[in-house]
Amino acid sequence: MHLDLTEEQKLIQDTARDFAVAELEPVAADLDRGGDDAIFYTNLRKLAELGFMGLNVSDEYGGSEAGVIAFSLAITEISRACSSTAVTVSVNNMVCEVIQAIGNEEQKQKYIPKICSGEYAAGAFALTEPGAGSDPASMTTSAVLDGDEWVLNGSKIFITSGSCAGVFVVWAVTDSSAPKGKGISLFLVEAGAPGLEVGKKEAKMGQHASATNEILFQNCRIPKNALMGEQNNGFRVAVTELAGGRIGIGSLGLGLGLAAMDCATKYALERKQFGKTISEFQAIQWKIADAYTELEAARLLLMNAAFKKEQGRPFSKEASMAKVFATEAANRACYEAIQILGGYGYTADYPVERYARDARITSIYEGTSEIQRLIIARQILGEFS
Repeated sequence: MHLDLTEEQKLIQDTARDFAVAELEPVAADLDRGGDDAIFYTNLRKLAELGFMGLNVSDEYGGSEAGVIAFSLAITEISRACSSTAVTVSVNNMVCEVIQAIGNEEQKQKYIPKICSGEYAAGAFALTEPGAGSDPASMTTSAVLDGDEWVLNGSKIFITSGSCAGVFVVWAVTDSSAPKGKGISLFLVEAGAPGLEVGKKEAKMGQHASATNEILFQNCRIPKNALMGEQNNGFRVAVTELAGGRIGIGSLGLGLGLAAMDCATKYALERKQFGKTISEFQAIQWKIADAYTELEAARLLLMNAAFKKEQGRPFSKEASMAKVFATEAANRACYEAIQILGGYGYTADYPVERYARDARITSIYEGTSEIQRLIIARQILGEFS
């Protein structure tokens, strides 16, 4: 097995790292404290200009055609500096990929270039509902065909980039009489559509610069041709395409864990207690060794999942394995980083407390750790039976 990166992948990794250090890292703490959103959106546009919003998208639609491994590498480097930016980039890439995979040619030409170029600051997935989180098949948002228009009613919650998205990929029930999960369809809804209302920005534990909103559909009217893919086949799309998003969130977790441990390791080499640097104590050395070992294992799991997706091979189990391991390893790494810094780690003078807050959501969104374990177990049991 060849584990070295290609020259193109190295270039993308280096470009993402350089941009993160130069543009994102200096403003991340201020954005976390509620700083100027204009800076956040400016950086998103710069990343779009560098080609990071469509890394696995055809150049016919403005994408970079760099592949899934490059996508994972980029998200890792960006999240080391600003996870709010990283999650926006990750979701934008997945929105583009879903439209490319499911949409018709008109839909592809209309929406993907706008996200890739930065004309749209973001795209958004509207799947989760108040009563349908880990069980999205229980959604109640409905879409009824009325002449040449679909009429949407319902609500979605925890929608990343809800307040800045130019287009929403929306799941809604189109056949309420169908068995659970069978009567769901997929739609493209533009921002500003009549009856579409963006609710409040959630007050969150972390990733403060990334807007997370409730989305309301109140007799929201969209054209008949806003349907994407086959009617009543949208749930299968959700299950299939969201697996790719797990590579993105796993990569985001990896970046946060690495950033936290890098900070803690540098601190351990400088901090002195009992007449020596704390890096000389075995207790600290083992924390460093264990955290970096887990993060390296996470990286390899992510590369395996990304490689399989890039090759067009089944990758759902591998993506779930990578996501659950990487995000939980990231949370442990952030906790250990705080412990190494001691009291300083609990203050905003150092970034590790922010990394820990930002990392906590990674084992929840894009499928909780518990859901990932169900997916993994079911596939393994299926292989044996």
